[in-house]
Amino acid sequence: MSRTVPAAIRNHLAALRILLLLTVITGIIYPLAVTGVAQAAFSHKANGSLVKDNGHVVGSSLIGQSFDLMKNGKDTGHPDPKFFQPRFSAGGYDPTASGASNLGPNNPDLIKSIKDRKAAIAAFDGVNPKDVPADAVTASGSGLDPDISRAYADEQVDRVAKARGLDPAAVAKLVAQNTHSRSLGFLGERYVNVVQLNLALTKTA
Repeated sequence: MSRTVPAAIRNHLAALRILLLLTVITGIIYPLAVTGVAQAAFSHKANGSLVKDNGHVVGSSLIGQSFDLMKNGKDTGHPDPKFFQPRFSAGGYDPTASGASNLGPNNPDLIKSIKDRKAAIAAFDGVNPKDVPADAVTASGSGLDPDISRAYADEQVDRVAKARGLDPAAVAKLVAQNTHSRSLGFLGERYVNVVQLNLALTKTA
């Protein structure tokens, strides 16, 4: 004589079948479909917008990096005058430690550090402190922003040209070629990706 499966057990079995079905759809089929579309239509962006030089990955156009003087293969912590410098980063451009300093605009430590940065950058680039753009002395919210304003890039042209023995006009032209326009023609400001600009710079000098 056959026994009727209790309703509670039937409900649990039905729920288990739905769970397995949704797991396959949302955990396997959907991710594979999205990955396939991304690789087919936006492979460069999907793979991290990697920047390559002679086939070797040298960075990502989405993540800034420091361009410091090297000694015995180690970063000295001092900016290299031969390269365009990025904006300040509270986390040192460590992609595993994204974030800002969390200091408010009235914090005395922040005010002092901005004044010190402005003086240091002005001396490094050979300009008047009042001409140093705001993005040169402030960090982005993520601390990983690879872009600087066109004004900050222009400020560095003479210093880079002198350090590399190049014509400033040639370096200025390189900056212009690597300047991105405003979004939709009116949103935001013109900007320069430092990683891409310095790569282009190394290929010309």
